[in-house]
Amino acid sequence: MQVTETLSEGLKRSYAVTVPAADLESRAKVKLAGLGKELRLPGFRPGKVPANLVRQRYGSAVMAEVMQEALNTAADDLIGEKSLRPAGQPRISLIGEPKVDAAKIEDLQFKVELELLPEITPPDLSTISLTRCKSIPAEDAIAKALEQIATQNRALEDITEDRGAATGEILVVDFTGSIDGTPFQGGTGGDINIEVGGQGFIPGFTEQLEGLKPGETRTIDVTFPAAYHAAELAGKPAKFEIVAKALKRGVTPAVDDALATKLGFESLDKLREAITSQMQREFDQLSRLKLKRELLDVLAERADFQSPENLLDTEFNAIWQRVEADRREGRVDEEDAGKSDETLRAEYRAIADRRVRLGLLLSEIGTKASIQVTQPELTAALRAEAGRYPGQEMQVIEFFQKNPGAIEQLRGPIFEDKVVDHILTLVQLDEKEVPPEELAMPPASEAGILPAASAPAESPAAAAPAAEAAPEATEAA
Repeated sequence: MQVTETLSEGLKRSYAVTVPAADLESRAKVKLAGLGKELRLPGFRPGKVPANLVRQRYGSAVMAEVMQEALNTAADDLIGEKSLRPAGQPRISLIGEPKVDAAKIEDLQFKVELELLPEITPPDLSTISLTRCKSIPAEDAIAKALEQIATQNRALEDITEDRGAATGEILVVDFTGSIDGTPFQGGTGGDINIEVGGQGFIPGFTEQLEGLKPGETRTIDVTFPAAYHAAELAGKPAKFEIVAKALKRGVTPAVDDALATKLGFESLDKLREAITSQMQREFDQLSRLKLKRELLDVLAERADFQSPENLLDTEFNAIWQRVEADRREGRVDEEDAGKSDETLRAEYRAIADRRVRLGLLLSEIGTKASIQVTQPELTAALRAEAGRYPGQEMQVIEFFQKNPGAIEQLRGPIFEDKVVDHILTLVQLDEKEVPPEELAMPPASEAGILPAASAPAESPAAAAPAAEAAPEATEAA
């Protein structure tokens, strides 16, 4: 194989490759000889078919196979010969029209184009100084959580007085919603408990139930929010006919051992311990996420190499598709609302560039540290992913089994977290106690940049699917 470099520009490379006719002929002879030993033709003993007859009948087909194999292996041969580190799949294109003629074999000429990974020198991780922010659940927060649990477990008792419903009381109602006189899917409910003036419904819905008495019917007007998850209802005015059937009040139980026992705990102290542990886990998760983001900010500043254009284009296109999908669903980030497409594309391309460079740097650090994702870790991730789809676990598992490439969606985050954990053992790390609300604050480098339904690759987030059942007006309080 004769190779001539025709382009060396940044990370882009292009090579003209020639496989000499003599090499093709040699490969074809080996294949034809093997074929001749296996052929069974009338008038010839097995394995005794003359070579010229084999070539006459099968030469062109064998030569086409030889040429295809040469193309298939060319990129790997070239990469190995020149010790290249490609960023993505090389592109191979023929030069001229190859002639598949066993009688007259010509050189096979083609072009190999690829982008290389940049030279990446990981920074001295011991020079990085970070602060791990920690929070401890406060007594008042634990008490508030206990009160919320008690409220969620309140009992309902009938109100027998002949009067209308007051704010905070529960009306049991049937309702039918319509738009322009036509009922819509999900707009009907029966025996629904609704807290008068409560939240969780279309704005203005529960407030209009005040004063309604059991046995009465009332028609109310509401308007669905412009950003409502059901696009066919978003921003539209609707009427609901409400039939009140009963009036109840919530009776909140005392926060005591009886409540704890009802919830499956031995005592109130055990319930308090469980709440404290859960809150601490949540704080620790937020702490790690905040520390990870700050680490990645530092690494991004030190990842001073060029992103391969093909990887950058792929990452940007993925981001931009989500931006456009959000637009179609009426979800536009406030920071993006007044910006032109040109400005937004530039901003999101900068985000894509950061993500690519960070991904390459983390990969380099992980490779040099011999970090690998184990099969048990992948299996656990697969089970967790399947668990997100109750009743469809087997279908999810079968999908990943039949699509090996999809497993990389699970491998990537695991590898990333293991690399981050490795880095955090090498940096200078201090600790500081902060209020819990400070843990949830995004760093300045990300605030106001990402769209509402997007997250950077270094901090994956899954967007919750919109409910496909009834609209908010049909959900019980």
